[in-house]
Amino acid sequence: MLRKQFDFMRLRRVAAMGSLLLVLISLGSLLTRGLDFGLDFTSGTSVRLNFSEAVSVNEVNEALADGGYNDAVVVSFGSDRDIRIILSVDDSIAEADQASQAVVVGETIRDLLAAGTEARIILEGSDYVSAKVGTELAEQGGLGMLVALAIIMVYIAVRFQFKFSVGAVVALAHDLIITLGIFSIFGMEFNLNTLAAMLAIIGYSLNDTIVVADRIRENFRRLRSGSPSDMVNVSLNQTLGRTMITSFTTLIVLVSILLVGGETTQGFAIALIIGVVVGTYSSIYVASNIILMMNVTREDLMIPIKEGSELDDIP
Repeated sequence: MLRKQFDFMRLRRVAAMGSLLLVLISLGSLLTRGLDFGLDFTSGTSVRLNFSEAVSVNEVNEALADGGYNDAVVVSFGSDRDIRIILSVDDSIAEADQASQAVVVGETIRDLLAAGTEARIILEGSDYVSAKVGTELAEQGGLGMLVALAIIMVYIAVRFQFKFSVGAVVALAHDLIITLGIFSIFGMEFNLNTLAAMLAIIGYSLNDTIVVADRIRENFRRLRSGSPSDMVNVSLNQTLGRTMITSFTTLIVLVSILLVGGETTQGFAIALIIGVVVGTYSSIYVASNIILMMNVTREDLMIPIKEGSELDDIP
């Protein structure tokens, strides 16, 4: 007799309806309100500075805010002495004049920061980034996620079975849509850090789904009694401890980044926190649910017997 601690699949229809509702709400918000794209995806001035000593991003943010640049986005790149500052542009200035204006803005920013530190600051570049570049970034990021989903579907179909690949890809799409929907509904800024988090969510959710799928396949082959729903329940209970520990330790790190990482990492941390929670849920109630909806059977997962293998043991 199969023993199971939690009957996850007893609520699978309720979970399916809840997931469908969340996806529809997210899609509705994305279609009507869209995303609040940050300066990474819109027109702006990019200023690159090099400091003679290590510099704190938070201190630069404070100095810029004191100087009137409240909407500046500051990120560290290359080393702890190099920073990139992205500023919104004055729409009243013609695009053809924005390039020359960017040089003036860069020098102004350097002088402003130099007044508050003894470090030597070198202006390495100050460029105008048009909205067209931001549009290309968004398109390439979206295309990258679609390509990743397609490759994942092929990989899981080869390693496991086609029904498992459909479940994994639906779960990943579910996680991404809901995460983007939350950003749209609450008007949170979507920037390059958030886009990186979206790609990280794919990796995290996929890893959890593959662990569950591997155990489901093993139990379908090993256990001799029980329905497909029972097999999935046993598998989920066997992987539950690992799933909860992984999710909990990951959330500890992400919450720490959210609390002490500053404004530049907030979007990244929030997106990943949502992704970890939703991804853990989808591994249980989306990927596994899709497998059952597609009527997976023991025969689907049995190791194929090579033709003529029964003659190999005959002397």
